[in-house]
Amino acid sequence: MAFAINGKFTSQPVTGVQRVAYELTRAMQMRVPPGERLEIFVPRNAREPGALLKWQRRFPWLRGTLWEQITLPIAARGVRLLNLCNTNPVFKRRQVVMVHDMAVYDVPGGFSKKFVLWYRLCFFMLPRMQPMIITVSEFSKSRICHHLKIDESRVAVVSPAADHLDRVVSEPAVIERLNLVKDAYCVVVGSLDPRKNLQRVLEAIEKLGHLDHVKFVVVGGKNARIFNSELADEKPQSERVVWAGFVTDGELKALYENAGCLVFPSLYEGFGLPPLEAMYCGCPVVASSRTAIPEVCAEAAIYCDATSADDIAAKIALMMMDDALRQRYRAMGLARAREFRWDMSAQSVLEILEGQAGVRLSGVPASASAG
Repeated sequence: MAFAINGKFTSQPVTGVQRVAYELTRAMQMRVPPGERLEIFVPRNAREPGALLKWQRRFPWLRGTLWEQITLPIAARGVRLLNLCNTNPVFKRRQVVMVHDMAVYDVPGGFSKKFVLWYRLCFFMLPRMQPMIITVSEFSKSRICHHLKIDESRVAVVSPAADHLDRVVSEPAVIERLNLVKDAYCVVVGSLDPRKNLQRVLEAIEKLGHLDHVKFVVVGGKNARIFNSELADEKPQSERVVWAGFVTDGELKALYENAGCLVFPSLYEGFGLPPLEAMYCGCPVVASSRTAIPEVCAEAAIYCDATSADDIAAKIALMMMDDALRQRYRAMGLARAREFRWDMSAQSVLEILEGQAGVRLSGVPASASAG
């Protein structure tokens, strides 16, 4: 049986989930032998970078969720689908689904009611379809098995990576534009998603008067259709807080390369890509000790109690006041981040697909009896 990739993500802004889908698809397509294809089914409004992926089949009818639930299953009759962004066609058999986390169950208050209801419906249907599930960490695997009552043998862990940053050209002009000084600022990523815990970071900054030369650059924004946050309407003002909003990949890479550290006291992560990306760029990390983050960062980060502004402040001060400590964590972070590679992740997904459907890398049947 052939397989293809659900390309709904190609029409969406690139955040963590879409980044994983794009990089996995790209890496899997690069492993396909000459003369074979791994197709991706995309809607009519695909855009970069997803629109640049190879071997696309465009199906122009409908958009968004309607495209995924109506157009895609019709287009994919007789094909096993790989879905990389949590959701999948509800009434399609023979699927592999990547579920990144169980946040709509564990921390539902961080999302809009409509978002929670839709995702819970999709997850309610998932066990009844008996798919193979891929997830991004052992933490997420445990939460999936708990909430969806799925046997752990049907859930495989495939870690994301950060080596896509090798293809990103650093844009250091952002440092001058934001009036920053190398090693004299901290980066805070994921600003207006309430799970990212920005309010407590702002409280911690108020306790760091002795580091008055240090600025805090807040990167990211808010999608009101997904997140439930009051911070989008009224950002707290401080001379030490720089609200950068959305930045390009090149600007983010430059911010990481020149920062004193990344501050990432997230309350909930299925994986936690920003700390891995920061470490890959040589940026030391102060991170939450909760959920999947220690699984990703291991010994290469300083951990804080994400519920304590005092502890967050203390760990920031520890990192920013000790040049030798920063250099040590910079080196450990670089080594840790290079343990994760997209080609290795792609190979793991392809092996799962082969085991599920009896197919070669391209989706061409391995034998006449396959599927």
